[in-house]
Amino acid sequence: MEYLVNTPADRKEMLKKLSLSSLDELFADIPAKLRDPKLELPPAMGEPELVGLAGELSGANTAAKKLCFLGAGVYDHYVPAAVEELLGRGEFYTAYTPYQAEMSQGILQAIYEYQSMVCRLTGMDSANASLYDAGTACWEALIMALAKKKERRVIVSAAVNPHYRQVIETYATATGTEVLTPALCEGVDDPDELKKLLEKKPGAYLVQYPDFFGRINDIAKAAELIHTAGGHLVVAANIISLGLLKAPAELGADIVVAEGQLLGNHMNYGGPLLGVMAAKSEFLRRMPGRIAGATTDAKGRRGFVLTLQAREQHIRRERATSNICTNQALCMLAFSIHLALLGSRGIKRLATLNLSKAEYLRTAITKLPGFSVPFKDLFFNEFPVRSEQPVDKVLAALGEAGILGGIALGKYYAEMKDSFLVCVTEKRTKHDLDRYIKIVASC
Repeated sequence: MEYLVNTPADRKEMLKKLSLSSLDELFADIPAKLRDPKLELPPAMGEPELVGLAGELSGANTAAKKLCFLGAGVYDHYVPAAVEELLGRGEFYTAYTPYQAEMSQGILQAIYEYQSMVCRLTGMDSANASLYDAGTACWEALIMALAKKKERRVIVSAAVNPHYRQVIETYATATGTEVLTPALCEGVDDPDELKKLLEKKPGAYLVQYPDFFGRINDIAKAAELIHTAGGHLVVAANIISLGLLKAPAELGADIVVAEGQLLGNHMNYGGPLLGVMAAKSEFLRRMPGRIAGATTDAKGRRGFVLTLQAREQHIRRERATSNICTNQALCMLAFSIHLALLGSRGIKRLATLNLSKAEYLRTAITKLPGFSVPFKDLFFNEFPVRSEQPVDKVLAALGEAGILGGIALGKYYAEMKDSFLVCVTEKRTKHDLDRYIKIVASC
């Protein structure tokens, strides 16, 4: 509508233009359980009263005060004070998107440095900036891999984060893409079923590294399988783990995506997040978002330009292969500052801390009666725990002690209803870990 809908007459006119009879009909597509038919709002307040109420409500959020052992895509890593100090500078905090690119040298340099860091970590030829989160980045990567394929068919590992798979399924339904997922067999894709799916000549195979269960699987073998079938390997990586693990490019990956929230960005109750993407040079012109490049001006001075910006409102519109139309530049800048502070030795040290602390907790839990780990594979900082006690009971006991103890896996994998996923980051102290073990032992 070209005007604000403020009065009953306005609403009536709006509904008439939309050929609708009521506001209920307007919102019919929203599931009833997500609609609140009547908001019980208190009378208007003055500013002091409103500030007091906001403080009271935020104080009731006890989850924010608990020790966090949750993972599965959003992680409780330490954010150095320098990140927020630099991020809060006016020239950064107000920067959104370089529409007049040449006039935005600061943000273009930030994008360029970010891309360079991502390429070093992943071993890929080029990186873009920037996508909404790892879930949408997974889909964008699959679409890139399918670009030259007549048939739209991909394989997504059952050990990929279920939230990422939900995003992929949503997009796939709307675009006529067939998503094939092998059955889970002892935590990995069933090899016999995977072989049959590969015979269908999919355009891509998406795997996670480490996977949803924290295990470090054979990525090189996955690359060999999909390349033999004529497709591309897409790897969803844990960006911090790359401080220790081989770069995906060395293992045969064609496209790498990741969740960038792990560096420089707090959990923030689940967002905003940052989708990281890097790829071989053959995919350069099909990458969504923006790609900044370094150049020199007429006087030989170093400068930065938008080398490519495959945005639908600029060049493709209804023929666009990507729906990415905004910019996560602030999250990207936080990621870049944190990674620059760490450096190559710091990211290795950070990854080592995550691994060693998770190993300490996992080893201790396996010694407790009634608890075990279902997989013995090499892992990073997440691992599932199998419990002879009901999972809800164990997690509730941890919750009462002020600990967010893990994520019940039964809602994602029916065969794992007796297990929960635990994540350990560098923020957890030995005292925290010993406390966790003591509570679990008492269950």
